[in-house]
Amino acid sequence: MATDVSVLARKAPASLTRRLGGTVPAAGPRRDRVVFVVLALIALAFVLLIMGWPTRVPVVTLAPLVLLSGLYLPHRHLVGLYILIGIGVAATIPRLSGTAMAETLMVSAMFALMAMMVIVASSRVRVGSTGFHGENLFVELRDRIARSARLPGLPDGWTAESAVRSANGEGFSGDFMVAELTHNGRHLEVALVDVSGKGKEAGTRSLLLSGALGALLGSLTPGAFLCEANRYLVRQGWEEGFATAVHVDINLDTGDFTVGNAGHPAPVRFSYGTGTWEILEGGRGPVLGIMQGVSFARTEGTLGMGDALMIYSDGIIESRGHDLTEGTDRMLGAASEAMIRRGDSVADAVVSQARSGEADDRAVFVIVRG
Repeated sequence: MATDVSVLARKAPASLTRRLGGTVPAAGPRRDRVVFVVLALIALAFVLLIMGWPTRVPVVTLAPLVLLSGLYLPHRHLVGLYILIGIGVAATIPRLSGTAMAETLMVSAMFALMAMMVIVASSRVRVGSTGFHGENLFVELRDRIARSARLPGLPDGWTAESAVRSANGEGFSGDFMVAELTHNGRHLEVALVDVSGKGKEAGTRSLLLSGALGALLGSLTPGAFLCEANRYLVRQGWEEGFATAVHVDINLDTGDFTVGNAGHPAPVRFSYGTGTWEILEGGRGPVLGIMQGVSFARTEGTLGMGDALMIYSDGIIESRGHDLTEGTDRMLGAASEAMIRRGDSVADAVVSQARSGEADDRAVFVIVRG
């Protein structure tokens, strides 16, 4: 059964806009002019006050007006207002009291503030919002990605945990996870994806992909999941549109599982009988979003009582100046210790030991039977 994820993805931005209530359509030209004239008159009044009573009304009183206009005026009107304010401030310089150094610093600070607000306004134009609504938009994007990663409740005999950490503590991560109970709650499907890039640039792509891939869970056979994800990503035509991913389908009745891998680090399986981790190297295919028409083989296995399966992103094992073998050994060592102690979080232990630290996005998912 094929699902056109492009239709699902196109619906997301509209619903997101409705929920936010914060992205504001461009104001009409007439309203923009009215606001501009009002603010220009207010600015003129302040300039006249400063010129008339320089000791009582300092130049810094213009700062709130500069800040508010930078947040709410359209870009071209903002530049016009700042030109008027700049001319007014320059005209007041001969009447300013105090030392020449103090006067220079005060006026320079005002011009610097105007320059910074022009930069902020340029960024706001790209978002299409006014005031602080652009920040609300990013918060909503971040929260949506976090909600898609929440693990569903599992039946007795199964425990699962996950951890996602963004590079440098940013609010957005290029690593994300989607999880869903399928087949009437008898199967658990999890996809862990690493989108190219970091921070907000990767976060916007993560949002789009998390919504699309989350909709695919349970809508396709496990073998078709990565093929459809790749087809969707190729159609986007992003300059940095590639991603690696691993998809896991686990039968919660029998413990049987299959894993599909698209250029991602190999999953690992813990055997309770031997107390060791096995790297599941088979079935790795190309990364997503590079070429059309590729297929992805799947690795099969079974989780017995006490066994575990773990998937993770490359930030867990990669670090500058160290090879992947060393990173993998560190990860498995930390996971083994946490498994032995049982009370510790395996996911947190694995994320904490990563040599990449805050320099890279890190994500891990672990499921244990018994």
